[in-house]
Amino acid sequence: MPTPTLNLSSPYHKIFQTTPNYSKLRVFGCLCYPWLRPYTSHKLESRSKPCVFLGYSLTQSAYYCLDPSTSRIYVSRHVKFVESQFPYSSVSGPSSAPHSNPINTWIPAPIKVMSSTSQPPLNMPSEVFTPQQTQSAASTSIPIQPPSTNTTQNTQTTTPSLTSSTNPTPPLHNPPETTTLPTHTMTTRAKNNIHKPITKMNLHTQLSKSNGLEPTTVTKALLDPKWRKAMSDECDALVKNGTWELVPPDSTQNIVGCKWIFRIKRNSDGSIDRFKARLVAKGFHQRPGVDYLDTFSPVVKPTTVRVVLSLAVSRGWCLRQLDVNNAFLQGHLSETVHMQQPPGFVDQDHPSYVCKLRKAIYGLKQAPRAWYHELRTFLLSSGFKNSHADTSLFVLTTAGQKMYILVYVDDLIITGDNTKMIDSFVDGLAHRFSIKDLGQLSYFLGVEVVPNQQGILLSQRRYILDILARTHMTDAKPVLTPIPTSPPLLKSGTALPDPTEYRTIVGSLQYLLITRPDLAFAVNKLSQYMHTPTTDHWSFVKRLLRYLCGTINEGLQIHRKSPLNLHAYSDADWAGDKDDFSSTSAYVIYLGRNPVSWSSKKQKTIARSSTEAEYRSVANATAELNWLCYLLTDLGVQLPYYPVLYCDNVGATQLCSNPVFHSRMKHVAIDYHFIRDQVQNGILRVAHVSSADQLADALTKPLHRIRFQDLKSKIGLLSRAPS
Repeated sequence: MPTPTLNLSSPYHKIFQTTPNYSKLRVFGCLCYPWLRPYTSHKLESRSKPCVFLGYSLTQSAYYCLDPSTSRIYVSRHVKFVESQFPYSSVSGPSSAPHSNPINTWIPAPIKVMSSTSQPPLNMPSEVFTPQQTQSAASTSIPIQPPSTNTTQNTQTTTPSLTSSTNPTPPLHNPPETTTLPTHTMTTRAKNNIHKPITKMNLHTQLSKSNGLEPTTVTKALLDPKWRKAMSDECDALVKNGTWELVPPDSTQNIVGCKWIFRIKRNSDGSIDRFKARLVAKGFHQRPGVDYLDTFSPVVKPTTVRVVLSLAVSRGWCLRQLDVNNAFLQGHLSETVHMQQPPGFVDQDHPSYVCKLRKAIYGLKQAPRAWYHELRTFLLSSGFKNSHADTSLFVLTTAGQKMYILVYVDDLIITGDNTKMIDSFVDGLAHRFSIKDLGQLSYFLGVEVVPNQQGILLSQRRYILDILARTHMTDAKPVLTPIPTSPPLLKSGTALPDPTEYRTIVGSLQYLLITRPDLAFAVNKLSQYMHTPTTDHWSFVKRLLRYLCGTINEGLQIHRKSPLNLHAYSDADWAGDKDDFSSTSAYVIYLGRNPVSWSSKKQKTIARSSTEAEYRSVANATAELNWLCYLLTDLGVQLPYYPVLYCDNVGATQLCSNPVFHSRMKHVAIDYHFIRDQVQNGILRVAHVSSADQLADALTKPLHRIRFQDLKSKIGLLSRAPS
């Protein structure tokens, strides 16, 4: 505003050198009609109602409007002002109602509704208009017609208009509440005595079951006795284990935060096993070189698990499964780590103290390594030997008896030829660590172990159902091949606006390769477009999910009657990738009748001939065969015959045996020629096989339905009876 201090200029004008805009200034307390469409619940409600202007919004270019009938304040940018009318100008005395012309200029008149009965409608009394009555009348009715001289007649035959009278009448008494039917000619539900149920009254049926919900905050978890007990058990275990001690905080300490994680543990059939609460440290608060150094911790390879299961089933050994309770809490820390007190369990005597960790806790970067070191030390002291081929495999050989232990973090698989020796070891392990004996192996890392007449079936049925439910593809129409032969999968289509879902689903599908070699090529191909997936790639993902809908019950069969020999199938699709004309290598390796290792990968270099592509694929398969031989040696298994590698390319087969360099193979790296040394030394035999019997063909390119189904059954996939 202008001020005498600035020679009748406003501060705004002095600062910005422009005249301020006063067009938005309105008279306080005047009658106004705000635009109320954003506040209405349906389109049949009034778009505006008479209100009183109160002021301006401080956060947006809008006005404050008070509804006297409900005492509600609306914030609206679009307001019609009647600055000549003031509803609160006279509270006790008579006041004339605001004229209806301003509202008629921007709100169309409603349709006139005539009475269907001979009785005249109830006449609205002409009373002295107070501000409250003015607002109530304006909010409930709008003039049917523009104002005319015959105002009294319109008032008696239609909805009452905003008029006033000099003869006040006494107010009406409220009649008793009775249900009256509409008097118009339209046939409605109310006339036919049809009443629509209130939906909100039926919502209690949807909230009756909450057992399947996992709380997201500590406050919600503490309200449920099941989760509260799980949190108390976790804290009791931490205190009993001597995980930390409370110390006063120091400015030199790097204090790590912590949080609660809640999970519902389920059985293989989907039923609830237990409610589990875990206190997890926020490892991203740690600083390298300050409170952690090395973090790597090995886990058992899926190939090792399949080899051990194949040996155990073929020899009739028992398979035991153990779970270490609070495994990470067993490892001792060599670094000094400070952590906040657990939320909801803060010490009342020392609320400002922090926890100085003596042992590892879940979430710390060095926790897996500390636990593995603790378990490895115990197993080595018990007479076990650590395998060089897989450091998560431990072998005990004593008095001609053998026992194997597979370690995957806190899950253990134990098998051997002497049941009493296994029981004795489990008792010793229980004295050292807190373990849970789960009995016979039935469910391990999301893989179901289903016994049958031929041996055991490894199935990921529950995992597939979770993926389909997450993508809403449970009821999709099944297909018989994971990827179509045409059109090819190329770098085409429109880029996805948010590739998160694509990457999540394809990453989840990679875990299915533990038991599903038929998905190897499709998953590998889709994984090549993780950086910039398109709509075409997403269509192929949905196609693969449709294939899973029809093969939920399929799994990898481990046969009981299986000879002890190694043989492999190697194949390549030369220049099969039309984007860069690279080749795809694939192999399937068998231990007897059981497939134990497979792979489908894109070659890193461009092959100039099919012989070169096949030769590189043979080299990859040979390297895997060598590793399997080392693994079997650590297990104490002696193969009666040398491994055999089958290839359907005559040139690559001859090149493995004959030390001849021709023009097409001079540029091949020397690394791949170690095959020839093994063949000449008799360690490996490379044989030719016809393309019709090449089992690895299903892992190199898309195939037609009949060919794919035939190879899938030969590879070793079997369907179990649905449960």
